[in-house]
Amino acid sequence: MFQKIEYVKRRTLLSTTLGSGIILFMGNTESPINFLHNTYHFRQDSTFLYYFGIQQSELAAVVDIDNDKVIVFGDEMSIDDIVWMGRQKTLQEKVYDSGLAEVLPLSALERYIKTAQTKGTTIHFLPPYRAENAIRVADLLGINIHSVSREASIPLIKAVVAQRSLKSEAEIVELNKAAVISADMHLLAMKIARPGMKESEIAAAIHQVALSQGGNIAYPIIFTINGQILHNHYHGNVLKDGDLVLNDSGAETELGYAGDLTRTFPAGKTFSNVQKDIYTIVLNAYHKAVGALRPCTRYLDVHKMACLELAEGLKAIGLMKGDMEEAVQRGAHALFFQCGTGHMMGLDVHDMEDLGEQYVGYSDVLLKNTEQFGLKSLRLGKELEKDYVLTVEPGIYFIPELIDRWHSESKFSEYINYDQVHEYRSFGGIRVEDDFVITADGSAMLGKHLALSIEEVEALRNYSL
Repeated sequence: MFQKIEYVKRRTLLSTTLGSGIILFMGNTESPINFLHNTYHFRQDSTFLYYFGIQQSELAAVVDIDNDKVIVFGDEMSIDDIVWMGRQKTLQEKVYDSGLAEVLPLSALERYIKTAQTKGTTIHFLPPYRAENAIRVADLLGINIHSVSREASIPLIKAVVAQRSLKSEAEIVELNKAAVISADMHLLAMKIARPGMKESEIAAAIHQVALSQGGNIAYPIIFTINGQILHNHYHGNVLKDGDLVLNDSGAETELGYAGDLTRTFPAGKTFSNVQKDIYTIVLNAYHKAVGALRPCTRYLDVHKMACLELAEGLKAIGLMKGDMEEAVQRGAHALFFQCGTGHMMGLDVHDMEDLGEQYVGYSDVLLKNTEQFGLKSLRLGKELEKDYVLTVEPGIYFIPELIDRWHSESKFSEYINYDQVHEYRSFGGIRVEDDFVITADGSAMLGKHLALSIEEVEALRNYSL
């Protein structure tokens, strides 16, 4: 946990912002894999972690603004728990570390909420993303289970997003740590991967690095020779000379903060000339986007700069044609770049995505484009502010099914040279990604330098093979 004053300040600011009512926080519960006592790795709800810092299941909390009370609801370990799990810090001790004193049994939560409701007190809660918490909230508040997300407090969502978006000094230290560990994961992969190995062998080694540092992976590892599949979690292929390997993986620290890096490298010692051409285009877009990061710049505009750089590069090698600014405006480049250039980061690898992208990545004056292919997958568009933490991850992907569909519809044929594109249908995909914090006059990369240029990557591959 951080120092207790960090959590006290966070809760105080949230209370001041909302002004009145009760804020209800639901912690996560254990989730069984195939029977009750064989559970998935426990991960506390990120907003609960942000305001209380307690990694324990079966907890809830209230910030009672009107009565100036903050209470954690949960139960101490039973003797059966101690027999099976061993003595740990008591809940009372954990709550004290969070800057609080009052703990009540979990069973007392219902009476507390019902009493507040009889007085007409507003109960603020966030939209649950787990079914069990949706059920718990519905039961507590006496509302229909299907109405829970719709009745979540918009003022609370906006207040939490505004607060969690601005990373404190302590958080940036933790995010930097996550990025350092993530770089170590990628460096190991680039050193040990070679033709004849299975993807699963390298994925296991990557995971081991994260575990050895006291944390875990921040999301399922993407390690694949099929980089055109954006979120490919299959690890059954054997690497062959000539393949491109895409590694998108990141560490989560013990306190829950995420790293998110991507590198693409040859399975053999060197890139082919065609692979170098596409990699260079992606790298140019990466540098263009990074150079544009600064306060008051809309990330939507950063995204468009990266897309234009990609499009111009694709035109230079004959895959696109015509006016590239017009092509990007209309979305023709999305045949090759179907997603967004980056997203917010913090306690979630897609920070606060459970609260809604319109609130996290956009604003009341900039609504998300949910219609245009490509733009609808851009998670972040709003103006950047100092102490935002985000990713930059441009890419080029050749998806045969998408190429065939667009070609059959003659979609954007005025901008796309389909005959030439079909020659790349088995190419795969390339992306590179790093994590950045917005500073007063620009940005700073988190973590440490990881081989990025063609020369750096090939030097590392030649060293390792």
